[in-house]
Amino acid sequence: MKIIKNELIYFATALMFFTRIPVPVKIPYSGEIMNKSQKYFAWIGLLVGAINALVLYLSYQLFNLEIGIVLMMISSVLLTGAFHEDGFTDVCDSFGGGYGKDKILTIMKDSRVGAYGTIGIILLFALKFVSILALGNIDLIKMLGIIILAHSSSRFISGTMIYTHRYVTDIDASKSKPLANKPLDGAALLVGLLSVFIAFALIPDWRLIFAFVLAYAGKIWMGWYFKKHIGGYTGDCLGSVQQVCEVLFYLGTMIVWKFI
Repeated sequence: MKIIKNELIYFATALMFFTRIPVPVKIPYSGEIMNKSQKYFAWIGLLVGAINALVLYLSYQLFNLEIGIVLMMISSVLLTGAFHEDGFTDVCDSFGGGYGKDKILTIMKDSRVGAYGTIGIILLFALKFVSILALGNIDLIKMLGIIILAHSSSRFISGTMIYTHRYVTDIDASKSKPLANKPLDGAALLVGLLSVFIAFALIPDWRLIFAFVLAYAGKIWMGWYFKKHIGGYTGDCLGSVQQVCEVLFYLGTMIVWKFI
């Protein structure tokens, strides 16, 4: 029973960290608990993706696909507090407007959004909208499963940065401090990967492995870019990887549905 209780605490911690979903009971908090909640980050993606898919489906029934996608994107931002989108805009501003590690990291810590961040998030949302729209026009029901799979996969892929790259900047001042200090063992990765397998089971199509590989290739390139310019990753980098990998998963699905 103690093991189950601890795992529920880890899951609830991840839920509070990544979403605005209220947890009805008070749970203990520590750096160790936050660190161990890593294993459930992809599971939060599974939950967020499922809620988004439900909002889109219900909105489609009431209005049309285009309005449904916009309402889904709004609900996603409200659900997560734009947690990953904030990281994406910070990365756009810092790498677009900064030169050299110190300048990039200084801009990244600035809470204001500049031209690069504004342009970047507009283009990202536009690409996300049109890619989901294209998938929905091909197969609405499968598209709903793709949304769930993209959210889970992109969060899992983003989380692997903790294992493959070095954390940089002032850790004590970072909102991602518990993540940066201690990557978990391989068993924790398998727990996260299980959520991806569950999402794959919703639409058992082997061709979607290509979409996952494409998304992971995006993470590899972004990891290389971050390492080249700042020596590793930050919490904002993780958010940007999640957003980019989610869109890459949609684009990869379009490729396999069209050509394979």
